[in-house]
Amino acid sequence: MLPLLSTPSIVEHYAPIFSSVFSKTDYEHFKKYISGLLISENKTVEAINRLFITDQQNQSSLNRFLTTSTYEVSQLNEARLNWLNKNNSTKFKSKGAYGGVLALDDTLLTHYGKNFEKIAKLKDHASGQYVWAHNLVNLHYSDDQTDYPTYFQLWEPIETDDLESGLLKLGINIKDNKRSLKTDAPKKWRNHLKYLYRKHQDKKEVQAIYKTKIHIGKDLLKQFYNKYADAQIPICFDKWFTCPDFCKFIANDLKKNYVAGLKSDEKVMRKGSKKITISDFVTELKQQHFQNKNTGDKEVFLKTTIKYKGKKEVFYNYCKTHTICGLGKHKLLISFQKEDLSDAARVYISNSLTWRVQQITRVGRHRWPVEEYHKEGKAEGLDQYQIRNFKGIYKHIALVALTYSLLKYAQHDQAFLDQLQTQLDTSIEPTLPFWRRTIQAQSLWVIIQWMQQYFAQGGSLDQAFCKLKPAFGLV
Repeated sequence: MLPLLSTPSIVEHYAPIFSSVFSKTDYEHFKKYISGLLISENKTVEAINRLFITDQQNQSSLNRFLTTSTYEVSQLNEARLNWLNKNNSTKFKSKGAYGGVLALDDTLLTHYGKNFEKIAKLKDHASGQYVWAHNLVNLHYSDDQTDYPTYFQLWEPIETDDLESGLLKLGINIKDNKRSLKTDAPKKWRNHLKYLYRKHQDKKEVQAIYKTKIHIGKDLLKQFYNKYADAQIPICFDKWFTCPDFCKFIANDLKKNYVAGLKSDEKVMRKGSKKITISDFVTELKQQHFQNKNTGDKEVFLKTTIKYKGKKEVFYNYCKTHTICGLGKHKLLISFQKEDLSDAARVYISNSLTWRVQQITRVGRHRWPVEEYHKEGKAEGLDQYQIRNFKGIYKHIALVALTYSLLKYAQHDQAFLDQLQTQLDTSIEPTLPFWRRTIQAQSLWVIIQWMQQYFAQGGSLDQAFCKLKPAFGLV
């Protein structure tokens, strides 16, 4: 772990933009915490507090910054988005399918143990196992120049007794013959309550009891478009969110275009009211494609070239209008990255029947940065918190989002880039891992200068090491 003698220059350069959000004391803690998220390999409060060897304080002060301080996450988030939108490279770009894209996705913030407020045992689809985790839903912005999180919310589980009492308070009837399940079959009892909830979930009063990830996704989108009413930015989301209710909300209430992932067991209508699963349809199309290729007829999957993040990318796509069972008429895109179609097919639908294959492909491609953010965000400490307080966890997540945004913004700040390049005598690459290494190198340079000055004043190597020990957890 690299000790710090002062806050890194990137923090000193951008922190004043957010000073109005904090009290004087909290502002100093804010700078410390952001510095720790950038520099420390261990992103816990204890580890971050140890970094600053010339300003040692009890870690409880930094812990209170997350748990009991009065600043609001919403104010910090709005300040961050307002700042990003003052730069032409990082602002929201409303150019339909050729501008920015809003990607909706969720990720598990996994922990070993259940001693965290509102944590739940959730299925990790990557491993197939159930883990203790918080579930974070993110609305992420991406265009060819930048990407960053916009709004986010943690899903909150509900206890069975709270769900029951909430339904009863709203006058939702629970049949007498089902009440015995409460003691005889608790799992069936909870499933019955969930059934009653789903039956009435369109009512705002019912949603006040408990919000699903679909409801959270709606809230995040409403929050964005209420703030940025003129933004003509399409939405992309994975197959988990693809359901009639959510798609109708985007198309009818928000009046926006979307590209949505589609599950392999969804069905496509064929002539004569016949139905075929997406999985079988893909297999059928591939067979037709190779047959046509052998006979010299027009291939089914055609080469499609798009521009993504300044580079050309090639896909092999099938794109036509179809009726999807339960979802209605959509443009259906089936996409492969390999010419021989040997990779897994990515299947999307779009409610914009006038979009060409290139437009749908590009919007679908811009869903990937939210997954990259979840990966990079975890490298920045997104899931490394040890605080138990739910409010504090929210603040930690907001600060990770801000740290990620600092690195994204700095890539387009030429004055700051010139300053770093001059100081370190190196060119800056536009990748987040390189940025972290650059900031760490700058902090190391400060330590070397401090040691040089310390030795010049008569200090010994042993004395210098004693001053650095706390940063490594050595007493």
